[in-house]
Amino acid sequence: MKNHLRYGRIQRVAGWSASAGIVFFLGILLYIIGDLPSIASLTNAFLTPSIRITDRNGQLLYEIIPPEGGRNTVLSIENIPQCLKDATLAVEDKNFYTNPGIDLTGIVRSLWINIRGGETIAGGSTITQQVARNLLLGENERTERSLRRKLREVILAWQMTRKLSKDEILALYLNQMNYGGMAYGVEAASQTYFGKPANELLLPECALIAGLPQAPGAYNPFTNPDLATERQRIVLGLLERNGFISHAERLGAELTPLSFNPTPYPLEAPHFVWIIKDQIDGLMLQGILNPKQSLVVRTTLDLGYQHLAESVLTRRIGEFKVEDGAISHNVNNAALVVLNPKSGEILALVGSADFFDESIHGALNMATTPRQTGSAFKPFIYALALDPSRLNAWTAATPIIDVSTNFTLRDGTPYTPLNYDEKEHGLVSVRQSLGSSLNIPAVKTLQKVGIENILDLAKRLGITSLERADQYDLSLALGGGQVSLLELSTAYAALANRGVYTGNTSLLDIHDADGNLLYAMEEKPSLQILDPRLAWLISDILGDDSARSIGFGTDSTLRLNRTAAVKTGTTTNFHDNWTIGYTPDLLVGVWVGNSGYEPMHNVTGLTGAAPIWHEVMRGLLQGHPDQSFKRPDGLTQMEVCDISGLLPGPLCPHTHTEWFIAGTEPTQTDSTYQQIWIDTLTNSRADNATPIERRKPVTVLNLPTEAQAWAHEQGLPLLTDYPLGSADFQQNNESPLILLSPPPKMVYRIDPNFDPSAQQLLIEVAAGQGISQVEIWVDGTLFTTLSSLPYQAWWTLSEGEHRFWVEGVNANGEKVKSEVLGITVIK
Repeated sequence: MKNHLRYGRIQRVAGWSASAGIVFFLGILLYIIGDLPSIASLTNAFLTPSIRITDRNGQLLYEIIPPEGGRNTVLSIENIPQCLKDATLAVEDKNFYTNPGIDLTGIVRSLWINIRGGETIAGGSTITQQVARNLLLGENERTERSLRRKLREVILAWQMTRKLSKDEILALYLNQMNYGGMAYGVEAASQTYFGKPANELLLPECALIAGLPQAPGAYNPFTNPDLATERQRIVLGLLERNGFISHAERLGAELTPLSFNPTPYPLEAPHFVWIIKDQIDGLMLQGILNPKQSLVVRTTLDLGYQHLAESVLTRRIGEFKVEDGAISHNVNNAALVVLNPKSGEILALVGSADFFDESIHGALNMATTPRQTGSAFKPFIYALALDPSRLNAWTAATPIIDVSTNFTLRDGTPYTPLNYDEKEHGLVSVRQSLGSSLNIPAVKTLQKVGIENILDLAKRLGITSLERADQYDLSLALGGGQVSLLELSTAYAALANRGVYTGNTSLLDIHDADGNLLYAMEEKPSLQILDPRLAWLISDILGDDSARSIGFGTDSTLRLNRTAAVKTGTTTNFHDNWTIGYTPDLLVGVWVGNSGYEPMHNVTGLTGAAPIWHEVMRGLLQGHPDQSFKRPDGLTQMEVCDISGLLPGPLCPHTHTEWFIAGTEPTQTDSTYQQIWIDTLTNSRADNATPIERRKPVTVLNLPTEAQAWAHEQGLPLLTDYPLGSADFQQNNESPLILLSPPPKMVYRIDPNFDPSAQQLLIEVAAGQGISQVEIWVDGTLFTTLSSLPYQAWWTLSEGEHRFWVEGVNANGEKVKSEVLGITVIK
């Protein structure tokens, strides 16, 4: 009985003990695996891949690194070199392809060492365990040195082996592990340390990279080259011991010197890179690109072109720095673009003289910032005037009267532009006017073609920064509108490309790390904006060194040792200056100035931007043959009289040959030069009553009234210098008096902020032949009498309606009177 009771107590104790053991076991099990992550959550731990931006030849410009993590590019296992896979297996897990994700022998050895040491001091992790630890365990847990963490790691590794193939696990290791130097994965490590893709690595390089994950900071070859070499030799030894390489291969690898990447973290062409980054962000927002995918973005930039442009620009701007005792030019910044005019590809873009110089706002991209263009806008105004599809189109030989001229702006403000040299040049051809960048003819040309029409042309050529026509006046001809260097250069590219507009592009294509195409820029449709003959003619003028002689002299900085068209621009007060020029295959645009609009001191497009343009063009074109602009059909060359652009008459002393678009050739003979007979006694026009012995032939110029004052200053004989006889005068009864200013029906405003007596209006008169004295009348009262050229006077503005006219006496003693013109003055 007692034995029976004792046996019952033993059973109960055993039951309680078993239950307690089970509870304890379950507790331990729950402690180990209670919050064990799922293998399915692996992808959540993947690093966000970095984005590699390269030039057109694959040279790295910049790598966009995510805020968390570092450089990372994911490769498929097939694109990882065998030597790198072998080195990783040799140093990390030689039985990787045969073990179940864990190394039982290693674990037992690790436990025994840990128990003897009294703490967890030894590892024994397989590649699979390392993947589990780094991708599935939390950041704090993965750094613990505890038995619990080790057991959890083992369980996860065992599960992973049953869910994933060995190649998939190895790919995870090789793409996600930390290799130091902000590089995660072997592709990032290869690019960081050796500056090349992983599939180009050689055995010595593979051995070095494979040895990094155990202590990436300690073995970093940039900071600890000796330790890195020592670790590399350990890996090579393990490769030989495990049969991956021969003894000879090991010795050869150990003796091979390594060539490390001199610029592991480049930031090339930073302003251009930021343009590309904006485009990538846009493609991701549209869902075209996956932010979780490794991207290699190939751009249009040519890094060789970029380096040459940066070098020239930085050095040239540096030459403007003040030397002791020298006068400061206050030139601190510049920008430059290089385009392929046929494709619109941006080959180089320099946004400032120094991206990192805050004193010049260096991070601001001045290549894309709108600035006033100065005379650089003129070619498009002349292109419109020469357009053969327009009624009464001009030709390159059409004369423009380059004399001081008063224009009236929209608000009634008088506007009198001056040429840069502040001189008048009389009758100059369109070719000379554009080539020498004369201001007065440019304003007259804009007045002919109309502001709305030129803005429409600019828009069709890709210039988007100009506003409505009512925001501008005739000063637009001299660069009154703001346009960015990139947009203006792109518009010029159409001139180089036979009138075809292609826009500009900076992106070629985007691939994943394995080379699969993800995105390619669609080719934009080309638009024939300008007649090809017109584009050729403008290019011919801009490349004509003799046409530039009035404004720049011959053999200036604008002349290259080859065919090239070029135009400069300088804005009022020297805030901006430009040079944009091109060959059929290359265009370079340069802006020089200050980001904060501080004026430069006596620096023009010729002295500021042109030397940069000249040196960059010569450098980029060195070794390339000279190419002329291919002349399209429909152009003819004819001899014309210089002064009129018409067919030479027998009296024309100076002629030249000029190109004409078919249908615009001159058909009339020049009549500017005329021969008359004068009476040598009276120095007046001879008539039938003049004795033959007193008659003398004289060649004179028959010029428009507004050019006559200039002609007199030049000492040129004019038809109007010789009075007509009474009979002749009756046959030539055009009005001998013209009121040139003020224009009729204009409204002027008295500004209350200025002295009223200083607000005056120019009254200007043109007097015909035989008029020696003129009277200016205002509101029926004689205002002043003028007896010599120039017939000009200033009238002080007064509120109200006013009437102006001019009176005089001709050679026959008859009183003549001009038209009566009315104006309004308001407050």
